[in-house]
Amino acid sequence: MSIRRVFSRILFLGGALLLAEGSFAVFPFLFPTAGEIEVNAAAPLAMPNTHFEPGSYLFRLSFPRQNAAFNVVEGTTRQSLRKGPGHLLGSSMPGNAGNSVIAGHRDTHFRVLKDVAVGDQIRVDVGGEFYLYRIVDTRIVPPSDTSALHASRDRMLTLITCYPFYFIGPAPERFVVRAMPVER
Repeated sequence: MSIRRVFSRILFLGGALLLAEGSFAVFPFLFPTAGEIEVNAAAPLAMPNTHFEPGSYLFRLSFPRQNAAFNVVEGTTRQSLRKGPGHLLGSSMPGNAGNSVIAGHRDTHFRVLKDVAVGDQIRVDVGGEFYLYRIVDTRIVPPSDTSALHASRDRMLTLITCYPFYFIGPAPERFVVRAMPVER
C-alpha cells in the first residue's frame, strides 16, 4: 500500500470522526444520553422557587400552534444549551412574579421561534402546574440591547435567540419574544 493511499485513509477517517463529533454538538437532541431519556419522560420536572444545578432539567416549554415542545434546563452555558433551551440564572421561574428569561440556539431548539406570531400561546409545565402565556411582542435587537433581560414586577416570559435564523456563523442580532400570562 502506498504512502499516499495510507495518508488518504487517515484523513478520511479523521474527517469522519470530526463530523460525528460535530453532530453530537450541533444536534444533541438526536443523541440523548440515558439520563436525559429518563428525565425527558418524567414531567413535571421542577418546582418553582428552588435552587437548581446548571444543566438540570427544570420545566417543559410548549408551542401548541407550532406543535413543538422542549425541556428547559438551568443555565445558559454552552454545555447547558446543548441539552435544550436554558433558563437564565437569576431570572424568575415561570408562574412567579418577574421576568422569566429563556435562551436557546437558533439553529437547534429555538428554530421554532421563526414561526411564532403575536397572539400565539406558550405553555409551561412545571412542578405539577401549568401556565399559559400569550405572545405580545417580537422584535429584533442588537446584542448590546439587554433590556429584555431586565427584572420586572409583572409576570412575563422572555425568549431570546440569535437572528437571522439562517445566518451562517455568529449572528449579528437577537430575536426577542415577549409573552404575558393568560389568566385562567
